[in-house]
Amino acid sequence: MNQRSDTNLTRRDFLKTSAVASSAAFWPAASALFAAGQEKIRLALIGCGGRGNGALKDCLQAVSSLGMTAEITALADFFKDRVLKTAQEHQVPQDRCFDGPLAYQKALASEADVVLLVTPPIFRPRHFEAAIAAGKHVFMEKPVAVDAPGARKILEVGQTAVSKGLAVCVGAQRRHQASYLQTKAAIDQGAIGTILSGQVWWCMGHLWFNKRLPGESDADYMVRNWVSFTEMSGDHIVEQHFHNIDVANWFLGKTPKQCVGFGGRARRKTGNQFDFFSVDFDYGGGIHIHSMCRQVDSCYNRVAEFFTGTQGTAAGSGPVNPSDGKRVSVPELQLHENPYVQEHIDLLKSIRDGKPLQDAQWAAETNLTALMGRISAYTGQLVRWQDLTDPQSKSPWYNLTLSPTAEDFEKGTVKAPADDVIPIPGTEPA
Repeated sequence: MNQRSDTNLTRRDFLKTSAVASSAAFWPAASALFAAGQEKIRLALIGCGGRGNGALKDCLQAVSSLGMTAEITALADFFKDRVLKTAQEHQVPQDRCFDGPLAYQKALASEADVVLLVTPPIFRPRHFEAAIAAGKHVFMEKPVAVDAPGARKILEVGQTAVSKGLAVCVGAQRRHQASYLQTKAAIDQGAIGTILSGQVWWCMGHLWFNKRLPGESDADYMVRNWVSFTEMSGDHIVEQHFHNIDVANWFLGKTPKQCVGFGGRARRKTGNQFDFFSVDFDYGGGIHIHSMCRQVDSCYNRVAEFFTGTQGTAAGSGPVNPSDGKRVSVPELQLHENPYVQEHIDLLKSIRDGKPLQDAQWAAETNLTALMGRISAYTGQLVRWQDLTDPQSKSPWYNLTLSPTAEDFEKGTVKAPADDVIPIPGTEPA
């Protein structure tokens, strides 16, 4: 393989290799869904906010790129106006539109083959469990939980999905992006030796926030302002930095043993989340990954990953830089230019192939990793992997469930936490 310099492997170099994974290679025997020659996918969308509408459009584009057609059997959201807006855009009859905290149940009762779960993360474990119980293939956005009990529920239900032969795709688009897949292939072939350390970043300006409206219920306020509340989103180390932490777990092929972190709040206007986190994840064997995420305006921004190995370095999306000029053969990938569309292509192909994607386990493990970092920063304590995964650990964080819960929204018993009251490290578990 030609190289741009004596040691550097760039994305362009990757594309010059002879191993080609063409789109056609993903089309073996059809699964039961397509056994009768069915070329129509029936979709239900649960969560008609910005990301939900984006996921629906990405899925519809994937359907089109595969030469198939789609029918939207149901739309559901907490708020009626959002459902109706999405329905109008996609010409969905109003009798297929459902709103309120139990709308997901009505959507799952439709004839959908695939459901898109794109509500605030607090609802993900409950909606995922209901979707698999209903026999649906699932696309669900990250993160998949806001606390450890929720993440363990994803693990449990994921095993049920495996036993039922149901596909589960989680919205971590880097796992469907050519540059990341090629970097992973190079690392797996020893291009940089054994990874010893790394840094993962998601540093950017503040996200949107909504001030409370006069007379607005606690439930409505929290759903409408979900990115401001830890109970709704998991905080941005879980909700957003999930992507970069996932790359670390993915490239290393394991989860950390423990972590220590810190963070704080300086600029937020609503809710109870931190503005910034800095966490040292210890993977054992002397391997450490530094995680940094921040949502503060007018600061240096960076969204990336970088790894140092015994024989070179690699950025998450390339380039790969072997220190000894080592050559590796990585595949040329003919993928959709938009990884948000490609993840839906991969989901639909997996169903069609009868080899359903099974993303629940690694997604829950990444979620647990991010939760470790959040808990450590909130409490100021060292947090171990076993604290969140092993009931024998006797950890105060094993069963720590954030409140209000998804069930509280369904029962109408939501009480919103106070705005601008945040955890103080060194005082209590959080």
